[in-house]
Amino acid sequence: MLLITCPWCGPRDEIEFTCGGEAHRARPQDPAATDDAAFADFLFMRTNPKGLQRERWCHSQGCRRWFNLERSTITHEITRIYKMGEQPEASADATSPARQGGQP
Repeated sequence: MLLITCPWCGPRDEIEFTCGGEAHRARPQDPAATDDAAFADFLFMRTNPKGLQRERWCHSQGCRRWFNLERSTITHEITRIYKMGEQPEASADATSPARQGGQP
């Protein structure tokens, strides 16, 4: 089980949290004008890297706030936690927003 440090509540067991998938994904500006293939790509395709990945998490059984973290998909080690709206420090191994088609 992971020990996740909520930026507001401190360290808690993984069971209190819900993962919201990759962080920093930009929704299409005009979904109605987006063709089906491009919208399906946004909904279903993920980078799924081997190494560090930035993810959104919600402290669903605590303060109910969302935050981002950087986690190794190999070891599950959490290397960085930051609040929504904050920019993460640059990391050579982390999934970059440019690779995800999103905004930094």
